[in-house]
Amino acid sequence: ANAANGQAVFRQCATCHTPPYYTDNLMHNLQVERFFKEKMINGRKASADGPIKTFPLRGIKDSPPYLHDDRLITLEDTVEFFNIVLGTQLVIEEKADLVAFLRTL
Repeated sequence: ANAANGQAVFRQCATCHTPPYYTDNLMHNLQVERFFKEKMINGRKASADGPIKTFPLRGIKDSPPYLHDDRLITLEDTVEFFNIVLGTQLVIEEKADLVAFLRTL
């Protein structure tokens, strides 16, 4: 994986994760409920999350798990989640490069 290539891939993410802290401090609704049916999981109803605040990515490698509810265990999981939710269609190499870049923040 190549962090320099990952920085180029990250330009797609910088719309919301703007340097230097890699956040726009805004709320965004990812509408992940379009990918699943509501159901109970560990006593909680898995349903629409609604808007969530853009998380600052500075030092992200040091604070797993990820997303507002800790549903994503690794940076690789997180990149794959956003690849699906945002429809970015990153290929395997781009995802690995993006994770390498995130580890440098």
